[in-house]
Amino acid sequence: MLANALSDMLSSRDWILADGATGTNLFNMGLAAGEAPEFWNDTRPDNIRALYRGAVEAGSDLFLTNSFGSNAARLKLHGAQSRAHELSRIAAELGREIADAAGRPVVVAGSMGPTGEIMVPMGSLTHETAVEVFHQQAEGLKAGGADVLWAETISAPEEFKAVAEAAALAGMPWCGTMSFDTAGRTMMGLTSAALANLVGKLPHKPLAFGANCGVGASDLLRTVLGFAAQGTEQPIIAKGNAGIPKYVDCHIHYDGTPELMADYAVLARDCGARIIGGCCGTMPEHLARMRQALETRPRSERPTLDQISQALGGFSSPGDGTGDDAVALSGGGRRRRRRG
Repeated sequence: MLANALSDMLSSRDWILADGATGTNLFNMGLAAGEAPEFWNDTRPDNIRALYRGAVEAGSDLFLTNSFGSNAARLKLHGAQSRAHELSRIAAELGREIADAAGRPVVVAGSMGPTGEIMVPMGSLTHETAVEVFHQQAEGLKAGGADVLWAETISAPEEFKAVAEAAALAGMPWCGTMSFDTAGRTMMGLTSAALANLVGKLPHKPLAFGANCGVGASDLLRTVLGFAAQGTEQPIIAKGNAGIPKYVDCHIHYDGTPELMADYAVLARDCGARIIGGCCGTMPEHLARMRQALETRPRSERPTLDQISQALGGFSSPGDGTGDDAVALSGGGRRRRRRG
């Protein structure tokens, strides 16, 4: 394991508060639909500084850079594939600037989203090309001063492996989260148990792994329980959405209140997560309440699925894709509908 700011923090802290949404916050600043947010690293750096600063001032110990789509495969959609290294580097440089001015330890995590392509044999993206794409982005984030690479919203195990190899080539520690948004599985069919097993076999293991985005906070915590049930030794990440998206007045609105996200944060900790943050819809006001809750509410026993659904709303599917695991974890309790 490569020692760095995040591993140091993990060794001295019971929990770490990560950041919230990138896209939601940038849309509120005027980002247009279809516009690549990574271009703002260059054209509107003050907005990106404000994004990062908002998380830090709300109490985040770690924030992700605005580089989710700054790999050549995704930038190719905008004719900007040649700018992958540059835009990744600037995203990290702006992050380094904000973190270094925070007056306390803050980790800059270099966000790396999926390529958006399907890997062979179902698609045309080869392992070698995926590694090359991720390695180029990793080198940009490294040059900009990121403390750790952070793959997120991955659905294919092959891409997860490619990120691990790219991080090794760049000589960088990394973290990785997948999105379990299809009846407790990733879009490509991976279960929580399968990801925990995959992580355990990687030559260049992540400092932490887990789940982000997905359907809602309840579903994400069910996935976290699935990780914990495997007895993994790697720290677990929980980064759930702030409620459920609803279309209101021509905008996507997430219905999760700061109070609900505070409950989610404490439950995530009690489920076994060490790094806890939000994803879509999570604003600084949510993060501040999450921080307060984590600091003031005592640790409790690992919650059952019934306790999670009572606090956060019901699950989107009856099971999490791992056979009898869901029943065993909940004690066979009944499911409740999600709060509307």
